[in-house]
Amino acid sequence: MGVKVKQWKEAYWIFVNHRGQRKAKRVGVGPQGKKAATVAAEQIQARLALGDNSLFDDDRRMPSFQETAQRWFAAHCQLGQLRTSTQALYLSNLHRYVFPRFGSKQVTEVTREDIKALVVEVLAEGKSRSLVRNIIAPVRQTFNQLVEDGIVRINPAARIGRYLKDKSDSRLRIDPLTADEESLFLETAQESFPRHHPMLLCAVRTGLRFGELVGLQWGDLDFQNRFVEVRRSLHEGGRVENPKNGKIRRVDMSLQLAAELQKLRAARSKEALAKGWGRIPEWVFCNEDGKPLWKSDFQRRVFHKVLTKAGMRRVRFHDLRHTFASRLLQNAESPVYVKDQMGHHSIKVTVDIYGHLIPGANRAAVDRLDATGRNPRATEEGSGATADAVTPRKELVELRGLEPLTPRLPALCSPN
Repeated sequence: MGVKVKQWKEAYWIFVNHRGQRKAKRVGVGPQGKKAATVAAEQIQARLALGDNSLFDDDRRMPSFQETAQRWFAAHCQLGQLRTSTQALYLSNLHRYVFPRFGSKQVTEVTREDIKALVVEVLAEGKSRSLVRNIIAPVRQTFNQLVEDGIVRINPAARIGRYLKDKSDSRLRIDPLTADEESLFLETAQESFPRHHPMLLCAVRTGLRFGELVGLQWGDLDFQNRFVEVRRSLHEGGRVENPKNGKIRRVDMSLQLAAELQKLRAARSKEALAKGWGRIPEWVFCNEDGKPLWKSDFQRRVFHKVLTKAGMRRVRFHDLRHTFASRLLQNAESPVYVKDQMGHHSIKVTVDIYGHLIPGANRAAVDRLDATGRNPRATEEGSGATADAVTPRKELVELRGLEPLTPRLPALCSPN
């Protein structure tokens, strides 16, 4: 039998270990919390000595993990802390993978071994590591809330992600168009699908995601300062969300793209007048009825047909975004600039995905080391200064008519 008072994370807790049953209770902070915990621990010790085990009866009323996770999910949805697409993903994963395995267990009885077993089982089914990460995310966040509320001490789902590291080369997941392919792609789109050419040009000149492209409104374009302000992402069914990282960003607009979009706005005004719309649609890129474009339909009716007519290999629409980033880096633009244009949350994401595309970056780095010695022009082409032509120090001194200096190390080392 043991009842102990311990301080953890600035609060005083009572830990009870009695005949294989354990219980922990957060009491309070500061001197008053310590005093209250000490008094309560003495009372619990006395009750247990008299055979009163009612202390552990409360565990029977502890909610199940499923009940706890559902409450966490509902609260975060009401607070707007989960995107609509994330809500659907989390709820589906909880019901399909998590609840059948340990949803009925009391939330305090779910162990790290339970969660690791879930990971192993789902991976054994041939599911991707990305899916498993999205399965564990709501589990981890549910326990984070329990830790904050003082119901549990540690999060059994913390750092599970280290078992899900994808060791494959991230460079294999991108397939950008070459410069020749990009030109052929845009020319084919101009000839066969002129209505949608401006959108495809915008994709390869800004790197916007599909939802960000179709979510553009005319007020988001600044032709005077030449930039596009990415404010929203539009998804099928008309669902409008914030950009992926939740931040509004500005993407520079090239001269060609600015001219094309200005022509599009003029054409859209004429179309609105001819069709009796009253005003041009709010969406920059829309269908013949002025309604938003949906990804699945656009890919089937336009994007894939452009690739086929051009005789090109099959790539994803998202590879147009990779094409934009790749072209910038190959043109020696700063990775920091590329990060800002792409809307990545950190420079690490940019470098991990596109760092290998920086032309000659490693060779240029080591070449600059040659210029840090006594002969900074040793590596300049045509300078005639090579490693074999460097004049030794002794010869240089004698050529100047000076007496060579002799080292005085022995004198410095003299015991006197």
